[in-house]
Amino acid sequence: MQRFDGGIHIEDSDEDHLPPVLCLHSLFLDGRMFDGLSELAEGRFRMIRPDFRGQGRSAPATGDEVDMETLADDVEAIVDGLGLGPVHIVAQSVGGDVALRFAARRPAAVRAMVLLGSSARAEPPENVQQFSPIAEAVAAEGFQGEILETTMAIMFGQTAREDPDRADLIAFWRARIAALPPALAPAIRGTIRRASAVDRLGTIDAPVLVVSGEEDIARPPAWADEVVAGLPHAELWRLPDVGHSPTLEVPDLVLPRVLDFLATSARAGV
Repeated sequence: MQRFDGGIHIEDSDEDHLPPVLCLHSLFLDGRMFDGLSELAEGRFRMIRPDFRGQGRSAPATGDEVDMETLADDVEAIVDGLGLGPVHIVAQSVGGDVALRFAARRPAAVRAMVLLGSSARAEPPENVQQFSPIAEAVAAEGFQGEILETTMAIMFGQTAREDPDRADLIAFWRARIAALPPALAPAIRGTIRRASAVDRLGTIDAPVLVVSGEEDIARPPAWADEVVAGLPHAELWRLPDVGHSPTLEVPDLVLPRVLDFLATSARAGV
């Protein structure tokens, strides 16, 4: 079922009798990045997949920037509006930025989390200087040429991009990213200008699985290590030959473990 609440597009499997899992997507993608996870979770979890405001199939942003706190406000409204109670969260990249902020605000509302290609720190100043022109280029022209290829190198590891057996996968996501509109620029600005949430990690009580690809250039392994060190109940899963998007690059490896981690937390009633 598809819902639109306050301009936010939400896909909800509506399996109310099952433990709820809130899936928070990466910048440049949307809730459809979790199609494979949702298919595998059918009959085990209720899958709720919003598109962040200003991204995907949600309403365009109304301002110059969509910041992380606003997105956390939206997540809070979704959890309360759907009456989800303690919820599992699976979050990729920017989704992790938002998930950590929400979990720090409402620790009792989160049962367990899986963070993939995520971090808690602010973007380093040198990166802000490098990435800001990308946001302005997208605002002017969308995702074409060098901007498109840079985005693909950010989103997928070198191994996946150069693997002939995954050429169709890479072509699929290149075409989808190439079709993104210039209206994505406010979301890009909010991502690269985000404040640090490292000092909030100690307030999060839920068990967390942190998945980090060794080829992740957007959120390097050391950033994932920092998250694990700051969380009271976290474990790290480091993946060789994987970049920023583990669920897309190696789904056969990653998706079953994600669901097993959530199932263990659900059984434990954490």
